[in-house]
Amino acid sequence: QVQLVESGGGLVQAGGSLRLSCAASGRTFSSYAMGWFRQAPGKEREFVAAIGWSTGSTSYVDSVKGRFTISRDNAKNTVYLQMNSLKPEDTAVYYCAASARGTGRAVSAYNYWGQGTQVTVSS
Repeated sequence: QVQLVESGGGLVQAGGSLRLSCAASGRTFSSYAMGWFRQAPGKEREFVAAIGWSTGSTSYVDSVKGRFTISRDNAKNTVYLQMNSLKPEDTAVYYCAASARGTGRAVSAYNYWGQGTQVTVSS
Protein backbone atom coordinates (compact mmCIF):
# COMPACT_ATOMS: atom_id res chain seq x y z
CA GLN A 1 0.00 0.00 0.00
CA VAL A 2 1.18 3.52 -0.84
CA GLN A 3 -0.29 6.68 0.64
CA LEU A 4 0.08 9.91 -1.32
CA VAL A 5 -0.51 13.44 -0.06
CA GLU A 6 -0.35 16.44 -2.40
CA SER A 7 0.35 20.02 -1.39
CA GLY A 8 1.28 23.33 -2.98
CA GLY A 9 -1.88 24.22 -4.84
CA GLY A 10 -3.45 27.65 -4.70
CA LEU A 11 -4.56 30.73 -6.59
CA VAL A 12 -2.12 32.38 -8.98
CA GLN A 13 -2.34 34.92 -11.77
CA ALA A 14 -1.74 33.93 -15.36
CA GLY A 15 1.98 33.81 -16.08
CA GLY A 16 2.79 32.87 -12.51
CA SER A 17 4.32 29.72 -11.04
CA LEU A 18 3.48 27.05 -8.49
CA ARG A 19 5.29 23.96 -7.30
CA LEU A 20 3.23 20.97 -6.31
CA SER A 21 4.62 18.33 -3.99
CA CYS A 22 3.48 14.77 -3.40
CA ALA A 23 4.73 13.00 -0.30
CA ALA A 24 4.57 9.22 -0.35
CA SER A 25 4.57 6.72 2.48
CA GLY A 26 4.19 2.99 2.64
CA ARG A 27 5.94 0.62 0.29
CA THR A 28 9.24 1.44 -1.36
CA PHE A 29 8.70 4.73 -3.16
CA SER A 30 11.54 4.21 -5.60
CA SER A 31 9.86 1.09 -6.97
CA TYR A 32 7.02 3.10 -8.48
CA ALA A 33 6.72 5.34 -11.48
CA MET A 34 4.95 8.54 -10.50
CA GLY A 35 2.48 10.65 -12.40
CA TRP A 36 0.54 13.88 -12.17
CA PHE A 37 -2.98 14.13 -13.52
CA ARG A 38 -5.55 16.92 -13.45
CA GLN A 39 -9.30 17.20 -13.62
CA ALA A 40 -11.22 20.34 -14.44
CA PRO A 41 -14.93 20.72 -13.61
CA GLY A 42 -17.07 18.72 -16.03
CA LYS A 43 -14.06 17.11 -17.68
CA GLU A 44 -12.35 13.75 -17.46
CA ARG A 45 -9.15 13.29 -15.52
CA GLU A 46 -6.20 13.81 -17.86
CA PHE A 47 -2.54 12.92 -17.83
CA VAL A 48 -0.10 15.77 -17.21
CA ALA A 49 3.34 14.29 -16.59
CA ALA A 50 5.11 11.15 -15.42
CA ILE A 51 8.54 10.14 -14.23
CA GLY A 52 10.11 6.69 -14.09
CA TRP A 53 11.81 4.87 -11.26
CA SER A 54 14.99 6.80 -11.96
CA THR A 55 14.89 10.47 -12.91
CA GLY A 56 15.98 9.85 -16.48
CA SER A 57 12.61 9.06 -18.00
CA THR A 58 9.89 11.69 -18.13
CA SER A 59 6.88 12.35 -20.31
CA TYR A 60 4.47 15.26 -20.64
CA VAL A 61 1.20 16.05 -22.30
CA ASP A 62 1.84 18.43 -25.19
CA SER A 63 -0.05 21.33 -23.60
CA VAL A 64 2.44 21.61 -20.72
CA LYS A 65 5.73 20.84 -22.47
CA GLY A 66 8.25 23.58 -21.86
CA ARG A 67 6.22 24.98 -18.95
CA PHE A 68 5.97 22.13 -16.43
CA THR A 69 8.75 19.97 -15.01
CA ILE A 70 8.30 16.76 -13.07
CA SER A 71 11.03 15.56 -10.72
CA ARG A 72 11.45 13.21 -7.81
CA ASP A 73 13.59 12.87 -4.71
CA ASN A 74 13.64 9.22 -3.71
CA ALA A 75 15.50 10.02 -0.48
CA LYS A 76 12.56 12.20 0.57
CA ASN A 77 9.85 9.98 -0.95
CA THR A 78 8.57 13.02 -2.79
CA VAL A 79 7.65 13.90 -6.35
CA TYR A 80 7.31 17.48 -7.57
CA LEU A 81 5.59 19.31 -10.39
CA GLN A 82 7.07 22.72 -11.11
CA MET A 83 4.53 24.73 -13.09
CA ASN A 84 5.64 27.92 -14.83
CA SER A 85 3.89 30.30 -17.21
CA LEU A 86 0.55 29.15 -15.90
CA LYS A 87 -2.56 29.71 -18.00
CA PRO A 88 -6.24 29.86 -16.99
CA GLU A 89 -6.78 26.57 -18.81
CA ASP A 90 -4.41 24.92 -16.31
CA THR A 91 -7.06 25.41 -13.63
CA ALA A 92 -7.98 22.01 -12.20
CA VAL A 93 -7.60 19.68 -9.27
CA TYR A 94 -4.17 18.09 -9.59
CA TYR A 95 -3.66 14.50 -8.49
CA CYS A 96 -0.50 12.57 -7.77
CA ALA A 97 -0.47 8.86 -8.62
CA ALA A 98 1.85 5.86 -8.32
CA SER A 99 2.22 3.07 -10.83
CA ALA A 100 3.90 -0.31 -10.48
CA ARG A 101 3.69 -0.74 -14.26
CA GLY A 102 5.75 2.14 -15.60
CA THR A 103 5.14 5.65 -16.91
CA GLY A 104 1.85 5.14 -18.67
CA ARG A 105 -0.58 7.93 -19.53
CA ALA A 106 -3.79 6.10 -18.75
CA VAL A 107 -5.59 6.56 -15.45
CA SER A 108 -5.94 2.79 -15.27
CA ALA A 109 -2.14 2.35 -15.26
CA TYR A 110 -1.88 3.84 -11.77
CA ASN A 111 -2.47 1.87 -8.61
CA TYR A 112 -2.55 4.59 -5.95
CA TRP A 113 -3.89 8.15 -5.88
CA GLY A 114 -3.70 11.18 -3.64
CA GLN A 115 -6.67 13.29 -2.64
CA GLY A 116 -5.83 16.14 -4.99
CA THR A 117 -4.88 19.79 -4.65
CA GLN A 118 -6.69 22.70 -6.29
CA VAL A 119 -4.84 24.94 -8.72
CA THR A 120 -6.66 28.06 -9.89
CA VAL A 121 -5.15 30.41 -12.47
CA SER A 122 -6.84 33.76 -12.87
CA SER A 123 -6.68 35.78 -16.07
